[in-house]
Amino acid sequence: MLWGRCALLALVLALCAAAGIAREAVEVGEEPWVEARMLHLSEELRCLVCQNETLASSRAELANDLRVEVRGLVKAGKTDTEIKQYLVARYGDFVLYRPEVKPVTWLLWFGPFAVLLGGIGMVWLYMRERQKHTEQTLLSEAQLVRADHVLNPTDHP
Repeated sequence: MLWGRCALLALVLALCAAAGIAREAVEVGEEPWVEARMLHLSEELRCLVCQNETLASSRAELANDLRVEVRGLVKAGKTDTEIKQYLVARYGDFVLYRPEVKPVTWLLWFGPFAVLLGGIGMVWLYMRERQKHTEQTLLSEAQLVRADHVLNPTDHP
């Protein structure tokens, strides 16, 4: 009897927890072409929260809000270019998953290569300096005799 009540209580708690986690389904919209265009644009936009995900693949609430905003702009008859320009004006070039190559975004496009080349240069300089310090120096005859005495004290009286 006690186990039955515990099981019933566990079931009720599980259902309450599931109801608290459940969310409303994302509205698909009446017009499939609007959804198709919105999804296409969402693949080209970056989630501002996740940063390395497209807007289409992100599950963040801000990403959902941006998808709703893009859907509204598509319904308003804006072109893809106008929608991107609007979002860039509002959120900056970072909102584009593949930003345009222009002086403002050169760091985004060429920064990783500059860091790589800088790293290669640093390694090259380090190896060059290390080679200078590790070159074999020749010992004089007196130094060789003294080293032999230090290393082999039992061989010499």
